[in-house]
Amino acid sequence: MKHFTSISDYCRAINISPPKQPYFDIRSFEENMPTVVASMEPFRHEFYAIAIKVEGSGKAITSHYNNFPDGATVFFNTPFQLISWDILPDWQGYYIMFSKEFIIRSKHLQELLTEFPFLKIDKSIPFEVKPEEVSKLLSIYEAIYHEHHHPKPDSSAVIEAHVLVLLTYVKRFFVSQFDEQEADKAIRKADVNLLSRFQTLLELTLNDLETEARKPHSPSYYAEQIAVHPNHLNAIVKQITGHTAKAHINAQLIRMAKSRLIQTSDSVKEIAYGLNFDSPNNFNAFFKKHTGQTPNSFRKSQ
Repeated sequence: MKHFTSISDYCRAINISPPKQPYFDIRSFEENMPTVVASMEPFRHEFYAIAIKVEGSGKAITSHYNNFPDGATVFFNTPFQLISWDILPDWQGYYIMFSKEFIIRSKHLQELLTEFPFLKIDKSIPFEVKPEEVSKLLSIYEAIYHEHHHPKPDSSAVIEAHVLVLLTYVKRFFVSQFDEQEADKAIRKADVNLLSRFQTLLELTLNDLETEARKPHSPSYYAEQIAVHPNHLNAIVKQITGHTAKAHINAQLIRMAKSRLIQTSDSVKEIAYGLNFDSPNNFNAFFKKHTGQTPNSFRKSQ
């Protein structure tokens, strides 16, 4: 499975022009359409992306989200998610893509993942935007695009400010469509940084098919890596999200399993061992317990 560590490598792989900067890129879908690879097999990259699709045919899959809304849609990519697509060359809209280095170098976005944790936790759900919301978001993308392609000495600061405004609008529209109490739990609790560290480690560990981690399905493993007591980790995770650390581990395993069942032809046995299960039988029992279906039944239903 392909894994892209730089935006340049990603652009080369999907057959579009190289980025102007190593850590940040903005494109309109229209400019990509003449050359972009129309059908991409499942891959991963290490970047954040926020996109608005105004029009477009075909199917794009982010993690296990394979049913985008019918109208104008905001959708996200986060590091290490499994992504694939099979589209027609008629997409319209914009996307920005940036790396962790972009956040680190920024003067204005140091608290990005704290203020907008839907980029990190399992809140990156595609959602439809209303016509008046579309125009607001497009105007911000267009301002970023213009600044990016007509750089001035202070363009970096201007782009960062626009990105912050964009994410604030996305957060407003996102919260308005999902249960506000749940959004508050994810967004406004003081210990979200610990949650972010836990989930980053969870993603890195479970996505490393050659991991030598001891018991990577156990909260104790992650608590040890973060240097906190397992009870403390569990208390913070549950306080913010309403779910235990073990529930997050199980949910991540189910998301990854669904993603691979939908997007790859790997056997159930290969997926089981790839996700660090001791045996395919244990994986089958785990998957059925949490979804009500066997892995093969889920794959056939998709």
